[in-house]
Amino acid sequence: MRIQELADKAGLTAHTIRYYEKEGLFDRRHVRREENNYRSYSDEALDRLKLIKKFQGIGCSLAELKVILQDHDSHTLSNEEVMGWIRGKISEIESKKEEYDHMLDTLHWMMEYRMALMNDPRKAEEMLEQLRKLTGLNL
Repeated sequence: MRIQELADKAGLTAHTIRYYEKEGLFDRRHVRREENNYRSYSDEALDRLKLIKKFQGIGCSLAELKVILQDHDSHTLSNEEVMGWIRGKISEIESKKEEYDHMLDTLHWMMEYRMALMNDPRKAEEMLEQLRKLTGLNL
């Protein structure tokens, strides 16, 4: 199949697919050059893109993708190495989750404060005073 057809099926742009090819995420099973130098993609290329998107969805970098795909193709990593990588990724995501939880807490406080400003200015002042005591900031 041609690149645009693959892009449409994968929900990506042709530019993205060319980039992945340039970065070595495809091999001869996925893409071939025809005599006219056009790229011809196999059905395996679509499966490869789905796998790439799945791993990007858990926050994998391009470098990680290369290692994952190399192992997927040739099983070069031991089970212990893969499990170590998974533990690291879990830790990374848990850390990000804590950051997002903190951001959400802050945004919820801000919304509650703004609602109090409109409906109960005394409560808003109490909230601000409590924040000053907790943070030591003069807001």
